[in-house]
Amino acid sequence: MAKLVLFGAGDIARLAHHYFSTDSEHEVVAFTVDAEYKKADEFLGLPLVAAEDVSRLYPPHGFRMFVALSYARMNRIRAEKYALAKRLGYQLVTYVSSRCSYLTQDPPGDNCFILEDNTIQPFVTIGSNVTLWSGNHIGHDSTIGDHCFISSHVVVSGHVVVGASCFIGVNATLRNSIVIGERTLIGAGAAIMKDTPPGSVYPGPRAERLAKSSDQLDF
Repeated sequence: MAKLVLFGAGDIARLAHHYFSTDSEHEVVAFTVDAEYKKADEFLGLPLVAAEDVSRLYPPHGFRMFVALSYARMNRIRAEKYALAKRLGYQLVTYVSSRCSYLTQDPPGDNCFILEDNTIQPFVTIGSNVTLWSGNHIGHDSTIGDHCFISSHVVVSGHVVVGASCFIGVNATLRNSIVIGERTLIGAGAAIMKDTPPGSVYPGPRAERLAKSSDQLDF
């Protein structure tokens, strides 16, 4: 089994540890974070080391790495640590759940995290450092750019191009044959029907509270 160091010590790192340990050929042996965020010497019973020391303690010729970070600052932090790991010489691994319907002939880029119940249709292209949380539909002939985070139950229709570093919230819908500009933020439940410019924000609809209580409703 390939030995793996996870960059991160939060919820996503904890989940990555679970997925890699139970559904891959990788053995997680340690975690790493920037020295300023290192508050302990262990995480999940494994060594937690400063990123400044990781290449000495777990050198790239003997260990691989996965950057297990969130979409914070529109994916910029994860992209920065991805670039750092590359500079240090690590091979960055990708996780694709055995319960994902991965039907495209093209493999994803490195450092991707593709969870269960995703449907990736034929002729889809997925870049590097992409997170596809559970239950999404990525339609045929679509492209997901580098450093994107697509949450859960998102529908990306066919022939869509999602630019780099986008965030797409739960239950969002993207119609076919549109281009989502890089760094676009699409909120939960939003329906995107046309191209979006780079850096744009589309908050989803919000439910409003009725004046009546639930006890007053007849249904």
